[in-house]
Amino acid sequence: MTTVIAYHDVDDVEHWLSSPKREEVFGPLGITVRTFVDPEGSKRTGLIMEVPDMAELQKVMASEAGAEAMKYDGVHADTVVMLVES
Repeated sequence: MTTVIAYHDVDDVEHWLSSPKREEVFGPLGITVRTFVDPEGSKRTGLIMEVPDMAELQKVMASEAGAEAMKYDGVHADTVVMLVES
């Protein structure tokens, strides 16, 4: 299992938090997700993910389904940063 931290900006933090898309996209891959928000009130959000297969995560992130989920969630794709536990 690989631990991944990802962060990005979103249009609406509350919408992002309540979205079912993370579970729809990551759940079938066995990826568990914990969500985080900036306590200062910016639109920066983050995730800690436990990923059983990094190749599958990379595949879904590059897929149409991944792009549609990010769009639905209001994620600014150009701000996505992923850090992998070393």
